[in-house]
Amino acid sequence: MILGRMHAPGNGPVFAVYYSTLATFGVPANLVTIVILSQGRCGLSKCITRYLVFMAAADLLVIVTAVILSRLRVIYFNSSFLSTTPACSVIILLSWVTKDASVWFTVAFTFDRFIAICCQKVKLRYCTEKIAAVVIGALCLLGIVKNVPLYFKYEPLYIMDSVSWYCIIREIYYTSVAWRFCDWLHRILNPCLPFVLISLLNAFTIKHILAASAARKRLRSQNQGDKQSDPEMESRRRSIILLMAISGTFLLLKLTYIVNFLFVQFSSKIYATNNNSYDPKFILQESGHMLDLLCSCTNSCIYAGTQTKFRQQLKIAVTYPVNVMSKCIGVRS
Repeated sequence: MILGRMHAPGNGPVFAVYYSTLATFGVPANLVTIVILSQGRCGLSKCITRYLVFMAAADLLVIVTAVILSRLRVIYFNSSFLSTTPACSVIILLSWVTKDASVWFTVAFTFDRFIAICCQKVKLRYCTEKIAAVVIGALCLLGIVKNVPLYFKYEPLYIMDSVSWYCIIREIYYTSVAWRFCDWLHRILNPCLPFVLISLLNAFTIKHILAASAARKRLRSQNQGDKQSDPEMESRRRSIILLMAISGTFLLLKLTYIVNFLFVQFSSKIYATNNNSYDPKFILQESGHMLDLLCSCTNSCIYAGTQTKFRQQLKIAVTYPVNVMSKCIGVRS
């Protein structure tokens, strides 16, 4: 029974290379993103900037907790003090708190853009920096409250010299109705419900934009001719590209994780714990986790690919140390 209750992330050379690469790229990428967006020089509103900064901060914390302290710790430092039961339980708790924050910040950003594009009467009251701060604070608080029970989900694998080691799922987790409800609620709130919400919000937003664009194009064609540029439509185009890139990537990377969750629930099976690379159930489960965590590195690439001013600031940030070094060498010589 212990094997089926072990909390053991995937181990092996493939996971070591993947998660090491993820951490090596994800930490500096998110740090640079936070610095660049915080300066407010990317041509984005303060409201959008607030959401994007906190999304990058949450992604950074996901890399630290769920990748470095959880996955890489098991691979490289499996016998450290972080493997004691209290530390292990705290790491699991923090991993889910940060992952929830990252996911629900994306939902909040998508909803903010939906209001800004589709609900012009509400836009001036809702799409403000103050409202964004309130929403972000509320989501952080709810994320902590929602995940506190996870700390009590695990018990020690064994106790040596009065020190409890590793985390295994408590027996009562499999028999208690309360724990089963908690598990369903936990999985539905992340990522199932966000997946549905983002899909619906994007569908409504795209429908509104297509209708509004067609009407505006007909009106401008009648009044000014087809060759006239339209700053309003250009602004909408940039906004929708950023929105679709962020939320679309989120949906694609979360899909495998959701498929695995639904497979386990409706096939009456348990999650794979045997680290068998030839087991289809294990492959599906770990692929879902790998793609899920990859989501914490994609937004920085999206900003660089879709935002011209972000690329300009990124170029300045990358070349700044080189310029400083060149000046120092020039002074010394």
